[in-house]
Parts: sequence; structure tokens; C-alpha cells
Amino acid sequence: MAGSVLPALYAQTPAPCEVSHPTATFSIPHVKSPHALNTDPRSATWKKAASAWMVKDCSKVMDYPDLKTEIKGFWSDTDLYLLFICPYRTLNLFLPPENDKPRRGLWDRDVVEMFLGDDWENIRHYREYEIAPTADWIDLAIDLDHRGQNRGWRSGWKTTARIEEQAKVWYAACQIPLKSVSEKEVKPGTRWRANLYRIDGEGPDSQRRFMCWQPTCVVNRDPNHVPENFGTLNFTK
Repeated sequence: MAGSVLPALYAQTPAPCEVSHPTATFSIPHVKSPHALNTDPRSATWKKAASAWMVKDCSKVMDYPDLKTEIKGFWSDTDLYLLFICPYRTLNLFLPPENDKPRRGLWDRDVVEMFLGDDWENIRHYREYEIAPTADWIDLAIDLDHRGQNRGWRSGWKTTARIEEQAKVWYAACQIPLKSVSEKEVKPGTRWRANLYRIDGEGPDSQRRFMCWQPTCVVNRDPNHVPENFGTLNFTK
């Protein structure tokens, strides 16, 4: 009996995905005079934004169509603007919110994440930004070769979030200073290394959903911090 059950169990385990090259590109337009940051995708702020979508598991051949997440983006002379639109089943939150300071461990609850870097030589060095449905946040200077350094780094970004309980959608928006990622001038044609993530669900990590805009397709390790499999953020006119 065991011989007939085990193959069926293994057949139900999704296989690891494979990274296709070139990896994903998100091309975002320049907006000369942006309106104020907000979480309303129908507002004037996001009228000229480009969109990308996130539906795939980071590591496995698996989609979450009911959680399909839209990301809107554009840039100004000084900042990168991003808005995440996140349908949800249930919410897994830190309560009460603590919006006045970075919240460590935010990745243990529902969250969206942005990894951004301008260094195409040292790909293990980049910035990490996270926002929860409660508007809790954290920003981190990542150097995978010197872990634990730069703990006091702050980007100076602006964040906002809200939950629409009736529609079962939460929103997170941010305004990231370009200088917090790169000391180089950002202009049309600039390319950053990037990946976008969403972590969703309750329970241990084995039961939660780790979604990637650009799937990293690794197993038995953190599926997010895989810089060799990042996509590209392309700044256009």
C-alpha cells in the first residue's frame, strides 16, 4: 500500500521552476511633476504609471491567480514611486501597528518587498524596502558578504498603506529617493537590478506563499535574496 501512496504524494509536490534569460524587465516612465503619494490607483498620481504583475511562486512551478498583484511605477527627477495592489484571502499582521520606526521581522507577516541595486559588478550589494498592510515598514542596506553592517542606514523614503476589508484588497505605496539606491545620476536609459516580492498567509514558512515578480527558482534557501536571478528596472522617458 505504501508503495502506491508515496509516488502519489511526490507527484503532488510542485517542481522547482527554471529561470529564463533574459529575466523580467519593468520599464517605468518619467513624470516631471508628480502628485502627492497615495494608495488610490485611480488617482492622478498613478495616471501615467506603468504596470507589472506578480502571480508566480518564487521557487516552484505554481501560480496564485486569486492573489494576482499589480505593481504600478514611475519615476521623477528625485524619486521612484511604486504602488502595490494586493488581493488577499486573510491577513497576517503585527498588531498594533508601529509606523514611527522600522519594524524588524516584518517578513514574518504579510508584506511586499522591493530589492533595488545599481551595482552590476557586486550584485550581492543592494537595498531592501518592505511595507505591510498596516503601513509598518523597514528599509535595509544589504551586503550579503558583510552581514549585519549598516544597521543604522535609513533611506529617507515615504510610505503609506491601507486595507479595503470589503473588497479584500490591501494597498501599499512608496516614494523612494533615487539617491538612497544610487549615487549616479538616474536618466532615461538607466537600468537597476531589481526584484519585487510579496509574502502572504499564516503559519510556518512552509505554508505561506512567497511570490516573486521575477521567480528566483531556488529551493532549500531564502527564495528572495538571490541576486543572480533578479530582473531589471528600466527608467524610460
